[in-house]
Amino acid sequence: MENLLPILKELEYGKIVSYDTSVKVYEKSFKEYENTRLLMVKTNGDRYILAVGESSLFDELQGKAIGNGKLCPLSHENRLVLNRYFDYTVPRAFGTKKATMGLGDRLGIASPGHIETVKDHRVKPILAQQSIRELTLTNRTMNDMLDAAAFAVFQEGYEGGYGADGDHIKVESDIKMALELGISMLTLDCSDYIPTGIDAQSLEEVRIEFEKLPQKIQAYYNERYLNQTFAVNGLTISFDEETLIKYVLEYNEALNYMVHVYEEYISKLDRDFDFEISIDETETVTSPMAHFFVANELTSKGVKVTSLAPRFCGEFQKGIDYIGNIEQFERELSEHALIAEYFGYKLSIHSGSDKFKVFPIIAKYTKGVVHVKTAGTNWLEAVRVIAKTNPDLYRRLHTFALENLDEALRYYHITPDMGTITPLDSIADENLADYMNNDAARQVLHVTYGLILTAEDENGASLFKDEFFKTLDEHEDEYKKALIFHIGKHLETLGL
Repeated sequence: MENLLPILKELEYGKIVSYDTSVKVYEKSFKEYENTRLLMVKTNGDRYILAVGESSLFDELQGKAIGNGKLCPLSHENRLVLNRYFDYTVPRAFGTKKATMGLGDRLGIASPGHIETVKDHRVKPILAQQSIRELTLTNRTMNDMLDAAAFAVFQEGYEGGYGADGDHIKVESDIKMALELGISMLTLDCSDYIPTGIDAQSLEEVRIEFEKLPQKIQAYYNERYLNQTFAVNGLTISFDEETLIKYVLEYNEALNYMVHVYEEYISKLDRDFDFEISIDETETVTSPMAHFFVANELTSKGVKVTSLAPRFCGEFQKGIDYIGNIEQFERELSEHALIAEYFGYKLSIHSGSDKFKVFPIIAKYTKGVVHVKTAGTNWLEAVRVIAKTNPDLYRRLHTFALENLDEALRYYHITPDMGTITPLDSIADENLADYMNNDAARQVLHVTYGLILTAEDENGASLFKDEFFKTLDEHEDEYKKALIFHIGKHLETLGL
């Protein structure tokens, strides 16, 4: 660590100077607190915070003595120290009036690019956003997710505020854990409580099921909705017997769970918090009338939500553009937006990566107040950088992805046309990145990320992960530029 001593010496005087090309200095990270100065640097592929001076902050940071200062690793413990002293490193809620974008970072290294992308746009970043499924598939923890986001914010000197989303959480034990760790947003996935196939049943069939419910529940819904008409921001919504029964059978249990979670956990928080309801992870399309039904019930029970994610018509498959009837989507989206506006929350667009066909429609009707989730597209931009800079690694992981696709399909729904993927041996190295422009190849690589990142040989050594991260570390500026371009295209098309 002798190469860091000259930088440390200059840091004592409040200067940021690097005399050694083996050290990368993140100048935006420079921070002063009382008589302590901090600076993030990278040497030999590892990042550290250099600290020098005297203060309680200096004392609390854990690290190795170097010169007159400390060399502090980017550890969980040191992240908590930064949180205590610098509010801008703590996740925060943004409420219902600001546009937000979930920027799922499966690798834990994308946030610097995301920060650079959003800083000149009318949107706030949810930098820490991963589902329990994603964390499990990548052998990461929620603390890993939170640590990576906070250190990226520190590295970039970004004080504009960012969020942390416990994404698509289903069970109460995970809700408790996420809240205790300090997330600022919870996306409650209610799909386990929404049965499928109700829409296809006849009135006679659903009536039999409805009459099995307690008489009190039947009477409650009949009195509130049967043959009633509601005026909602210019929309007229009416419920006949068949429509009402189907909605009750589809959403009653989910509504009970939403209310329980809100009353047991969210309402008791002593801090601002963004609470999102997800009813999109099902085969049941959420009609605008069903959206109203769910929202009206939540409101009547005092549940305050920041955003709600319906299951839109058509398909929002991972990593590719919208599939479906654009005219129908616009018609229904316009009504979903009116309903969300009526109840005072944001419409949330899940699997929002790369949905460029419908982004202008979303922008038009949400009036720039929306939440959009992205995740896999950031991973795919990393793969694009690998294809350009390490073609041998790309060829190996491409082959692995094709061979292991069936296992990945246990977790994700995609419908790639495999015949459109050009055989790997016919593509020159300089053209490998073009696979990221092919829908089928994008989807295959999108859903196999967990298998790729955790694959090991017979001796327990990583097949791809170590080399993958080493390559991206060596080309971090290229990855940052790729994210700025690609996520920037999302924001521009969304009018943000």
